[in-house]
Amino acid sequence: MLIIENLTHVYGNGTRALDEVSLTIPRGMYGLLGPNGAGKSTLMRTIATLQAPTSGHIRFGDIDVLRTPEELRKTLGYLPQDFGVYPRVSAYDMLDHMAVLKGVSGAKERKATVEHLLNQVNLWNVRKKAIAGFSGGMRQRFGIAQALIGDPRLIIVDEPTAGLDPEERNRFLNLLAEIGENVVVILSTHIVEDVSDLCPAMAIICDGRIVREGAPAELVGQLKGRIWKKIIDKAELEAAKARYKVISTRLLAGRTVIHILSDDNPGQGFTPVEGGLEDVYFSTLSTTRRAA
Repeated sequence: MLIIENLTHVYGNGTRALDEVSLTIPRGMYGLLGPNGAGKSTLMRTIATLQAPTSGHIRFGDIDVLRTPEELRKTLGYLPQDFGVYPRVSAYDMLDHMAVLKGVSGAKERKATVEHLLNQVNLWNVRKKAIAGFSGGMRQRFGIAQALIGDPRLIIVDEPTAGLDPEERNRFLNLLAEIGENVVVILSTHIVEDVSDLCPAMAIICDGRIVREGAPAELVGQLKGRIWKKIIDKAELEAAKARYKVISTRLLAGRTVIHILSDDNPGQGFTPVEGGLEDVYFSTLSTTRRAA
């Protein structure tokens, strides 16, 4: 179990990227959902011991992460939002090299590790191909393979499906789900569907603060009977925002579909909507920003 207590990080220019963040993350897939700039990557980098926070505490099992970061690194797998590799090196040779760097020194053990991981992420057939020729999804699967070296108990993946096509996204998410059965996996993303499809527990971060957390199904249930939809002309949008708690908008055939949050039937042509995690996300962000 990963326990984060009152974690704060203030950059040198005064930006408060994390503001008293506290979370308890159990074994399994855990979703951290938030918009770009919300503090997700700062939190992931801090947990991964790549930067020290201004204040706060992190524990993973019996490891005091901030006091003994080298102990966490022995059991950590990390796939950052952007990771660099030697593009002209083959997948096999690159993974072999990274296994050496992670302490798998025996040639026989390393060979078994590399072959197992390449098969696990479905890259065995392209193991001799240079990583420069990989698609985005193949690169992400290679990233997971390197993160799994050493059988880590904590795995962090930061925005892993951004830019992937639907087929590669599904393949990657299935791989994560398989991995997440026995270890702690933190999935940091701004894509609601990733969390909805995979995570039995989640939190929403906005402006460096945790503003909501719980099980996705429970959070969706809290909105039952409170989400309403209406199709309006684009010119009516500002008036609707002034009158209702508009939580999301999208264009449909030249007109605008709005979702609003209301405990009572607003009338005026609105119809009830069976809310989803996207409505939880947008309503939480909307309420947080109004209160700011």
